[in-house]
Amino acid sequence: MRRPLAGRITALVAAGLLLPALAACGSDDDGSSQGKGGDSALVIYSGRNEKLVKPLLDKLEKAVGTKVEVRYGDSAELAAQLLEEGERTKAGLFFSQDAGALGSLSKEGMLAKLPQTHLDKVDKAYRSGDGDWVGTSGRVRVIAYHPDKVAEGEVPDSVHDVVKPEWKDKVGFAPTNASFQAFVTGMRVLEGDDATRKWLKALKDNGAKTYAHNLATLDAVESGEVSLGLINHYYWYERVAEKGEEKVGAKLHFLPGKDPGALINVAGVGILTNAGQSEAAQKAVDFLLSKEAQTYFADETKEYPLAAGVTSTVEGLPPFDSLESPDIDLGKLESLQETLAMLQDVGLV
Repeated sequence: MRRPLAGRITALVAAGLLLPALAACGSDDDGSSQGKGGDSALVIYSGRNEKLVKPLLDKLEKAVGTKVEVRYGDSAELAAQLLEEGERTKAGLFFSQDAGALGSLSKEGMLAKLPQTHLDKVDKAYRSGDGDWVGTSGRVRVIAYHPDKVAEGEVPDSVHDVVKPEWKDKVGFAPTNASFQAFVTGMRVLEGDDATRKWLKALKDNGAKTYAHNLATLDAVESGEVSLGLINHYYWYERVAEKGEEKVGAKLHFLPGKDPGALINVAGVGILTNAGQSEAAQKAVDFLLSKEAQTYFADETKEYPLAAGVTSTVEGLPPFDSLESPDIDLGKLESLQETLAMLQDVGLV
């Protein structure tokens, strides 16, 4: 399961209240020692779930040719910790679940410029305009629907339509999840704060049901508790791979017309400027953009590979170049604090 972004924790991070505790923290929830490596180790702060990427990072250690130590956590929390650590950080690489956390570090000048050879592997839309972070895999926002409750042709083609009266009490979403919050931030960038606040209030007033994370939202669609669910595409494809499509009681609708609900966000990496690990970190970035790693993202996590020359072989997944995502600078998704304040003001977190 992907780690959801707990609303109360994220709010504390955004407010700066959790920084001292994070700075003092030296281990994951299981108590294992991480992030304490000396000069010989490449220390990675990973906002990607350990169960999801540990097999890949184990291979990365061999590719880099030096010991690799990983601290796992939530991307927003780890970004906050890195900002607090500043020049004292021992982290050489930040592996983020989303572009917003990378953008927050870029904004504060904590990320080093990447070699152009790395940047050129990924389309400009999915890397930093300043050249200091690069996307490693992508996921698109979609609408999951219950085919017995909603005919395929009746599924809304815009998130603006899910707040209409005909969908009252029939929509599910996860407001404390990082991907939903990134989508809201994207809507703020694309349409402005007033329009986004109005949409969020309409969503709440229309009786949309809230869930802890995307998987719970997909569960609610499958069970028929709601007719529509706002999720990321890979949750459905992972479930299909596990159970078989005939046993999954939900379908997916990919939104057309560059709708804000069709946002493509990325996981990505940036090299920290203050740890003196740039050589090993550059090798790590090179590995994460390699055919081996990109194929792992495609096959194992059901995400879209972003490096040129690698395409997904997941059955039924629309080609990446067929997606009609909105035109947006992913680096601008860093304004999480403002998004959280808006969600709190509306009463969704």
